[in-house]
Amino acid sequence: MFTTEHEFDSTRITLVDFGSTLLREDVQIDSFEDRVVIRQYNEDRDDYEEITLSINQLKDLRAALALPEGAFKLG
Repeated sequence: MFTTEHEFDSTRITLVDFGSTLLREDVQIDSFEDRVVIRQYNEDRDDYEEITLSINQLKDLRAALALPEGAFKLG
């Protein structure tokens, strides 16, 4: 399950881990004009872990999910 919310300067997608036997914390993805931030709560640290991707890194990730094993450079 997921939700989508439009904020002033970003769009937030929240991925909810329903139906899994080992439930994981929700994943929040905030999409800004110049970057994407992925956050997940870490119960052991009582804080969020965060990864920030540039738009180019996000494009590479999207392409990598559809390509076979190897090294690639997009356009």
